[in-house]
Amino acid sequence: MFAAGAALALFSAGSGQTWAQAFTAKSLAPASAANWVTNGGNVFNQRYSALTRLNKTTVKNLKAVWHNELDKSGIGPGFSAQAQPLFYKGVLYTVTGANDAFAVDVETGKVLWKYEPKIDLKHGVNVCCGWLSRGLGMGDGKIFVGQLDAKLVALDQKTGKVLWSVQAGDPKAGYSITSAPLYYDGLVVTGLAGGEYGVRGRVAAYDAKTGKEVWNFWTIPGPGEPGHETWPQDNEAWKYGGAPVWQTPAIDPELGLIYFSTGNPGPDLNGAIRAGDNLYSSSIVALDAKTGKYRWHFQEVHHDIWDYDAPNPVVLFDAVVDGKRRKGIAEAGKSGYLYILDRITGKPLIGIPEVPVPQEPSQATAATQPIPIGDDLVAHKIDEAPTGWTLSNEGKTFTPFTAAQPVLYAPSAGVNWHPSSYDPRSNLMFICASSGIGGAFGGDKDAMIGPPPGQQYMGGGFSGAQGGKVTPEGRMVVAANLTTNRVAWRKLGPHCGGGSIATASGLIFMGRPDGVMTALDSATGDTIWEFQTDGGLYGTPTTFEHKGRQYVAIQGGSSIFGGGTKSGTGIWLFGPDGKMQSLPASAAKAEAGPRGVAEFAPPPAVPAGRVADLKRGADIYRTVCMACHGQDGKGGHEAGAPLPEGLTIPSIMYTADAGKGVRMPRFRGQFTAAEFHDVATYIHDVLLATPPKK
Repeated sequence: MFAAGAALALFSAGSGQTWAQAFTAKSLAPASAANWVTNGGNVFNQRYSALTRLNKTTVKNLKAVWHNELDKSGIGPGFSAQAQPLFYKGVLYTVTGANDAFAVDVETGKVLWKYEPKIDLKHGVNVCCGWLSRGLGMGDGKIFVGQLDAKLVALDQKTGKVLWSVQAGDPKAGYSITSAPLYYDGLVVTGLAGGEYGVRGRVAAYDAKTGKEVWNFWTIPGPGEPGHETWPQDNEAWKYGGAPVWQTPAIDPELGLIYFSTGNPGPDLNGAIRAGDNLYSSSIVALDAKTGKYRWHFQEVHHDIWDYDAPNPVVLFDAVVDGKRRKGIAEAGKSGYLYILDRITGKPLIGIPEVPVPQEPSQATAATQPIPIGDDLVAHKIDEAPTGWTLSNEGKTFTPFTAAQPVLYAPSAGVNWHPSSYDPRSNLMFICASSGIGGAFGGDKDAMIGPPPGQQYMGGGFSGAQGGKVTPEGRMVVAANLTTNRVAWRKLGPHCGGGSIATASGLIFMGRPDGVMTALDSATGDTIWEFQTDGGLYGTPTTFEHKGRQYVAIQGGSSIFGGGTKSGTGIWLFGPDGKMQSLPASAAKAEAGPRGVAEFAPPPAVPAGRVADLKRGADIYRTVCMACHGQDGKGGHEAGAPLPEGLTIPSIMYTADAGKGVRMPRFRGQFTAAEFHDVATYIHDVLLATPPKK
């Protein structure tokens, strides 16, 4: 049960340090205050702080206290820095995309200890969307790390040494852990990711002292289990049915229930081989927290073929709805809808009628979809078609497609993983959203059940499109009232590098992809304070109190989806006693590549007649390119562009080296000329020469 992994103690924590207790269930329910001990701020996942020392006036005095680069861990091609730090009595705890965990002294910014799992990221794991971690768990004197190699590891909070380690899934089969584990009443709970690799999703609880598994819940029910009837009975599609769990669950200690939302079914884009609603994919699920027994579910998207899963963490809230005090749960999905339910029963608090949608028999589409009554978070149709495209059904949400007939629809991914926050005083939920055009093709009734080893299980491809128009367009922060499902305000702009936190003083803290740390007025969405850092901010902030002062911390780093900024480094601490001034705007800006065709520009030089290493080229493509361009080069997540026909090896090398516009980052200095040659040859000779897999 003990595993490899090194912990290096670099500094003494000091004699006054105390360590996290075995938190009781009820102690984790109130709003966060002096400390921040769970990924969601409390077990309600509200990301709300009761602190008020930083308010709409005093926040303007914030400056950086220190910046620690964390040994530049998890920086570079393939990595995404999405973690939210924890804080407990003088020490910050965080984790990088390399799954290296750090304890950092809050007063000095010095590393107290570092844990290095030394995972073989290039060959030991299969992940769809970059090497990342969204945070750590804490409790009973331990720090809990969920790793990309599907291990759950308990570290000694004082030293970082491994206390126990369990293999929660097979990384070669596509299992990984991207979410922050949750400590609760002697248990450590984690979900497993891997939906794009045909896994059967699950959530499991382990004894915090020993690592022994206490319960397991399969998010795809097997034969004889409730919900199995929503899968074909004449094939074994359910064994590869997906429904991974990308984020940290929430818990109601009074009800004794644990809640989480799930990913899409597999294969993502081929509904022909998995007729039925495909429970419990794209759903909110409630279990008994002590036993893992099923209590209820609500499916957000029936028989999903659009990659409309539910990666945003669920939020629990108590509020008056229609004159009665209710216990609610909310989740904003990639469908761009906000689902608000009674968390006791799983029934809608605000109407969510089943609405007829267009049909495509070859994809076995569902006759209806649950569409909430209320204001739209994002656009649900395309106003103007991109050049060269003809819209079907006005490009509305749930427009079906086939393998032979790609279609465009909106949104592409309305609300993704970026954690939302909630203010119980105003009942507003603050959501990072995006209006953009998506597109896909797929569907084959004769396709193989299950993926080849190590291959993604897509059943089609994404069709990126340039141009077109939706209203509103772009990234935005949306404030939605959970008692009415009405939008209070919406702010367009370069928001939402990661998630947000809210405070009792009426502030929202969030980082931006352009490297700017911001504080917004939670009543209006107006920006009150901002600070320019050295690179993109893709993590979620944390706020806490230390020696009578309120601080805010955020982690900077890379993003596999680019964005026109440099890779940030490490962790920033902001406070009223800070001395570091905001950096110039140019500090985070990456040099944009040329916008024109690069065919006749000189590529990186390699010896004439060099034979490319196609295996290394494939490794680089999977690490850096696949998330945007797709496994077959036909388009990936986040409306990634398909690789155009007619590319030459020199032009691919040039574009990879120099970048192109703001969507295609430059990789100059991160790969050698030989490596550029390897990946360009792999793209040209293998991907562009091979028809897409069905």
